[in-house]
Amino acid sequence: MKRVIIVGMGFGGIRAARELAGKGMEVVMLDRNNYHLFQPLLYQVATAALEQESIAYPIRAMARRWPETRFRLAEVCGVDLEGKRVMTSEGPMEYDYLIVSAGSETNYFGMTSIAEHAYDLKKLEHAETLRNQILGLFERAVKEHDPAKRRAMLTFVIVGGGPTGVEFSGALVELVRYVLAKDYPELSITECRVMLVEASGSILISQPENLRKYAVDRLRRMGVEVLLNTAVSDAAPEHVIFKDGTIIPTHTLFWSAGVKAAPLAGVLDLPKAGGGRIKVKPDLTVEGHPEVYIVGDMACCEQDGAVLPMVAPVAMQMGSYAGKSILARQAERELPPFRYKDKGSMATIGRSSAVASAFGFHLSGYLAWMAWLGLHLMYLVGFRNRILVIMNWGWYYLFHERQVRLITMQESGPPKCTWK
Repeated sequence: MKRVIIVGMGFGGIRAARELAGKGMEVVMLDRNNYHLFQPLLYQVATAALEQESIAYPIRAMARRWPETRFRLAEVCGVDLEGKRVMTSEGPMEYDYLIVSAGSETNYFGMTSIAEHAYDLKKLEHAETLRNQILGLFERAVKEHDPAKRRAMLTFVIVGGGPTGVEFSGALVELVRYVLAKDYPELSITECRVMLVEASGSILISQPENLRKYAVDRLRRMGVEVLLNTAVSDAAPEHVIFKDGTIIPTHTLFWSAGVKAAPLAGVLDLPKAGGGRIKVKPDLTVEGHPEVYIVGDMACCEQDGAVLPMVAPVAMQMGSYAGKSILARQAERELPPFRYKDKGSMATIGRSSAVASAFGFHLSGYLAWMAWLGLHLMYLVGFRNRILVIMNWGWYYLFHERQVRLITMQESGPPKCTWK
């Protein structure tokens, strides 16, 4: 029985495993975590809308339902392409076919100060850390008597006008205005600032112009300060610096301005493209190694003269194609080259508001928001998770209340209690 090793159980890896399960192949799934993470909803964990567990699903629970698949919790540190072995923290593992879907990481474009002080959302623990930061700053602001210091604590700078930055901005300003304003009556809501900073002249560049304008107008009406043609050049623990020299006192810089291939791509001796992505052939294999497939954010795949974006729909379609391609090769059949079918894009802006474009249709407002809800529920893994998410969304829609306002990390060190 031929062995297929899948590295990374994100959107691409899950789809590949599903295609191969029960088809006469030994499928070994490798990941550093024992769960599949639904990254598009990480920002809702960070803004106290969802519990961490509701957007993650155990990989072993999937493997139980998929015949001839098994999971190994391991860190992949390299691949011996000539010897057909994956080097892991648990030792080497041989393969006949290899699918690498290790995803991406945040790209700070070499700005070390920003990498040191900024928050991002790529892992489950990142969302929890960011939620702790937001709620912790409100607790500190209640006790702060200096207005300038208090205002800095309540200023949140979000860099990057893509879907993540837009969705996080909208969710954060709603958390502040509708929930935290009631939790902290001692604080004035006017002291809080949510700033969305975009280096180009527009947000949501994948959307048509009318939807981009709608998104900007909607965010500004909600209270988000949208700054276009503005770039961040430096950061420190208590301020950020724009390229024009403007200094913004803040304790929270959230970075969503770029991604690059996961570190595993850097240790593979394969041709690279921008962002460290690995160049792939039209069938998603790499030059000289037809048994190795690269899918998802790590793959640099050109179509119609443009490189496919690093988004979940691309990863899912690549993963399905890689699985089908391996099965076709085993049956001595040929598949046509991979071709991504763009089904559109969408982003939620806040409660009852979103933008969506698909198949020539452009939607905004409530209808687009309902489409966004339905699509995300459909792709979320696990019936229990869907129920939990629906309940949380419904509760917030009806009562403007977010239940997961938990500070789960405390400052280290001895207690600072004093009494006389």
